[in-house]
Amino acid sequence: MNARARVVIRGKVQGVYYRYATREQAEMMGLKGWVKNRRDGSVEAVFEGDEEALRRIIAWCHQGPPAARVTGVQVQWEEYRNEFPDFRIVYD
Repeated sequence: MNARARVVIRGKVQGVYYRYATREQAEMMGLKGWVKNRRDGSVEAVFEGDEEALRRIIAWCHQGPPAARVTGVQVQWEEYRNEFPDFRIVYD
């Protein structure tokens, strides 16, 4: 079953390859959506795809790449929209 989740990751998550590693993980899991740095130092992502894959990427977000130090992950489940052609890094 397809699902959608908006995730905000806090901690030492900027400048540690977090967005790029998230894109790699999402692509390997067949997920679509985006990831970006936020002005408050956190990282935000929207994932769409298979619900089990979403649960796996959310679990991965709690750790992230080796240099990251995650202190919190907030997950908001949203209605699936099938809105993205791929998974990309977004720049504000």
